[in-house]
Amino acid sequence: MNNISMKIENLCKSFGNGDNKVDVISGANFSLNKGEFAALVAPSGAGKTTLLMMLGCVLEPTSGKITIGDDVVYNNKWLVKDDRALRRKQIGFIFQHHYLIPFLNIEENITLLPYQNGEDTKIVKKRVKEIMDYLDMSDKMYNMPSELSGGQNQRIAIARALANKPDIILADEPTAALDKQRAISVVKMLKKITRERGVSIIMVTHDDTLLPYCDKVLTIKDKKIDIKHNKELKDEII
Repeated sequence: MNNISMKIENLCKSFGNGDNKVDVISGANFSLNKGEFAALVAPSGAGKTTLLMMLGCVLEPTSGKITIGDDVVYNNKWLVKDDRALRRKQIGFIFQHHYLIPFLNIEENITLLPYQNGEDTKIVKKRVKEIMDYLDMSDKMYNMPSELSGGQNQRIAIARALANKPDIILADEPTAALDKQRAISVVKMLKKITRERGVSIIMVTHDDTLLPYCDKVLTIKDKKIDIKHNKELKDEII
C-alpha cells in the first residue's frame, strides 16, 4: 500500500529566457507521507510561494515530476486533463488571509467548493457539520465572517480547506496575521488534522517557534530542498 501522498522529483522552475533567465527552483526532490505535517521555510524571495503554487498545480513547472497519491500529474508536462478539477478534489488551500466571501455566511463559504464539485447537498451539509464540530466552531455556522475574530475566521478557512476531503493541504503562512497564542492554536489544530484525518500538510512559515510542531522541515537552499526530520518532536506539545 502506497503511503506517500506527494512526491516531487527534479522539479525546476525558471522565468525568462536567454540572458534574462532566472532559475528559482532547480532540481528539487522530496516526498510527503500521508498524515505528515511539514514546514517549508526559506528567506523572502527564495521561491517558497513559487514552489507551493507548483505543488498545488496552479503554476506550471519548467520541468520535473509531481506525483500525488498513485497518480503522476506532471512529468515535464501536465498529465491531467483538468488541473482545476484536480485542485478542487484533492488539494486544500489555506492562506495568510482567510479570503472568506463577506456576503456569504460561514456554512455557505464552506460548502461552496463541494457544491461546485457536484456533491449531494445532504452529504455535504452532514460533512460540514462534522468538520465544524471537530473544530469546535459549530455555533458559528450561520454567522457572517465580519462577526468572527481573526483566529475564528482562520479556523473557518481550515474548515473550508477540509470540506472537499483533500489528500493534501497547502498552507501559505496561515498564522502570519495572528498573535502568538492564536498562531499556536491554529498550528496545533493543523497537526491534529494530520494525525486524526490522515491529511498531509505543507505549511510555509517564517516563525521558527512553530517548527517543533512539524514532522519535517523543508528548507529551500541553493534552489533545492534540504530536508530535516524533527526527531525531537514530542507528543506532549499537541
